[in-house]
Amino acid sequence: MAAFHHETARLVLRGWRDADWAAFWQVTNTPAVMRWLGGVVDADKRGAIRARLEGYQRDHGHTFWVVERKDDGALLGFCGLKRSNQPGGPQGMMEVGWRLREDAWGKGYAKEAATAALDCAFARFGADEVIALTVERNAASWGLMRRLGMERRADLDFDSPDFDPENPRIIAYAITRDGWLGA
Repeated sequence: MAAFHHETARLVLRGWRDADWAAFWQVTNTPAVMRWLGGVVDADKRGAIRARLEGYQRDHGHTFWVVERKDDGALLGFCGLKRSNQPGGPQGMMEVGWRLREDAWGKGYAKEAATAALDCAFARFGADEVIALTVERNAASWGLMRRLGMERRADLDFDSPDFDPENPRIIAYAITRDGWLGA
């Protein structure tokens, strides 16, 4: 699954290697990182997530790829594209998403990686529109969506208790090909 490779000024987005998974879970399966993603996951859920990510790559040619820092090769998390498939939510739309380790927050890595993923969505995968989803209380995530030029799409919002049981509202942002290329 390691064929995809895309570089930015500071990052490499690439396909997964078997050896990546243990490091990925070590740095991202923490209470802080998983706060808005349903909490720390056990081995069964980790296996299911891996199978889903590998399935996205196999079925669609894209997934949430490994994000690696160029200067030291550190695995920072993932960022990439999938087809939206959350029960109750918009189905089949191209979705950009990211998850980075806590010590990578606030350094612009998520924006850099998401920008690369959006470039790929429109230039390489022919998307007309890309959405991003997050729980309503995850201000850092929807703040990044805004900084990327995405606009609220309240018509795509839905409820799911999987990520924030206290407030199950999932909110959507989107950007069109014209909006991205003209930005």
